Amino acid sequence: MSTRLADARILMYSHDTFGLGHLRRCRTIAHSLVEDYRGLQVLIISGATIAGAFDYRARVDFVKIPSVIKLRNGEYTSMDRHIDLQETLKMRQSIIRHTAESFQPDMMIIDKEPLGLRGEVEETLTYLKTRGTNLVLGLRDVMDAPHLLDAEWKRKDVMGKIGQLYDDIWVYGPPDFYDPLTGLDVPVSVRNKMHFVGFLQRKCSPSRRAKAMRDDYLLVTTGGGGDGADLVRHVIAAYEADPTLTQKALVVLGPYMPAEQRRSFLQAAAGHPHLQLIEFDNRMEDLIAGARAVVAMGGYNTYCEILSFDKPALIVPRTEPRQEQLIRASRAEELGLVAMVRDGEAADSLRFAEAIKAVLKRPPPSESAPGLHLEGLTHISRIVAERLKTRRGGHLSLVQG
Repeated sequence: MSTRLADARILMYSHDTFGLGHLRRCRTIAHSLVEDYRGLQVLIISGATIAGAFDYRARVDFVKIPSVIKLRNGEYTSMDRHIDLQETLKMRQSIIRHTAESFQPDMMIIDKEPLGLRGEVEETLTYLKTRGTNLVLGLRDVMDAPHLLDAEWKRKDVMGKIGQLYDDIWVYGPPDFYDPLTGLDVPVSVRNKMHFVGFLQRKCSPSRRAKAMRDDYLLVTTGGGGDGADLVRHVIAAYEADPTLTQKALVVLGPYMPAEQRRSFLQAAAGHPHLQLIEFDNRMEDLIAGARAVVAMGGYNTYCEILSFDKPALIVPRTEPRQEQLIRASRAEELGLVAMVRDGEAADSLRFAEAIKAVLKRPPPSESAPGLHLEGLTHISRIVAERLKTRRGGHLSLVQG
């Protein structure tokens, strides 16, 4: 039995200035929704330079806006050095507005940045609000250290604008894991719009999983790789320092790792009997599903995959420019879901080698912290049906087929 949402349209916005996290989260939600509802179309607006490297299901497509990259110091710059940042932002804003006007969505879901990069979606949100479009803000489980997020949002009156513009706020985590707005002064009107939907479960393709399972490897992932050099350096050093560390490791450098760093790592690991380095795989789910254990920085998507496929994990979180990974890893370690090593400790090669050997013997999260549910996609599906059923006075029919 499948359900039909006749001619319903959802527009998603993913600013994507650093890494792949936002686009991968949007794509996961989009694929789940079109699987649940025939007749539903989803269009993702993305700034990711490699948005086209992923496959998209039927009725899911993307619009690419000019890329802006976030530097390690938190500043932004145009991907194309010949174009001024202000010009790039103007183009992005214009494409977002025109896409909304042409697509005429019934719902728009904004990932993480309530007003978009430098406020680029605010005008579009105001326009859609006048049309009665259902506006949703999707927040990951952890945003940043409360004092940093508070200062950033106060500067731009973000909380006031969330109250005016948005109908719903979805938190992509369970309520007892972490509250992304903890430490902020949240008005009751905004608090009432929040739904903790749960973590977003991932699936893998069975054929690739079966092949991967035969390989027996430790997976090392840096996410997008733009800030993953330290983790890769520490892993290579640990393997060189400890000859008893003989577990095969598959290291995914990430598509955004600078070319020079990538070359030096490939040279450093060349000929090492237990290390295999690859640049990128657009099906990380399959690689994690096939792994014996995972060593990662612990961004949101990697974390959902570790839990979805029940893998023992060692997290080495980054702390700049955001503290999000450290906060998530500390909370997950406290709950017994993962082991954590701080970046400074990982620099001690022998100590890090011991931590890697320990994670290979660690029980999976389902044993160390049972009762954790990944229900995000199921809950989102239900909320979408409720919201779109009432849209335009029943213009959208919900038909059991």
